[in-house]
Order: sequence, then structure tokens, then C-alpha cells
Amino acid sequence: MMRQVETPGRLFKTAWFSKAARKARISDAELCEAMAEVMMGLCDDLGGGVFKKRLNKNMHRSIIAAKGARYWVYAYLFAKKDRANISPDELVEFRKLATLYAAKTGADILQEIEAGELVEI
Repeated sequence: MMRQVETPGRLFKTAWFSKAARKARISDAELCEAMAEVMMGLCDDLGGGVFKKRLNKNMHRSIIAAKGARYWVYAYLFAKKDRANISPDELVEFRKLATLYAAKTGADILQEIEAGELVEI
């Protein structure tokens, strides 16, 4: 289901996603372009603040946690050739993660950046 979503707050990637994206040769510029497409509704809305977006010329899929639209976090990356989708159990966990990020304060986010858990794009 595609729909228009609100303008993003701040854009991040987890440390894990950053490493996976680097291995897949997905740049921050591509992530920003993809997020602009997400804002136009060109993504799969998985509900609960979780979105799936194609990257890297449709070779990879990203999972974005963005409940509340203050913090948009690229949380997971997988190659289309390796798996078709995330499992229902994984979706439940990503929805929990989205809810967690929605509740974070600016100080919480700063602490995660300083600890190297999040990278701002």
C-alpha cells in the first residue's frame, strides 16, 4: 500500500545498517534520494511506523522505522536475491523499534550518536 507520508524530521541509519550499506555500496546520497521517494509515498507502508524501500537499483530492500515522523531510521538491509521479505515476527520487532524511536528525546538520540549506535545522514 502506497501513501503520502509527512515531511521527515531527522534521518539516521543504525551502525549495523551503515556497515551493511557500505558493503552493498549504497551511499548516503542514495539513502537521501530514497527517503525523498518515501515522502512521496513511493514505498511499502508495512504499518506501525515501518516502511520498506527498494535501494541499489532494486537489488536491496531497506526497512525504515519512522513512527511519529520525528526520527527516520534505516534499520535493516537485505538483498532481494537472498530473501523475499521480512518475516511476520521480524515485522512485529520492527514495529516495536519504531515505537521506541518515536518515544526518544533529542538527548536520547544524541547519546546514541555519541555511542556510535546511530549515524545521522
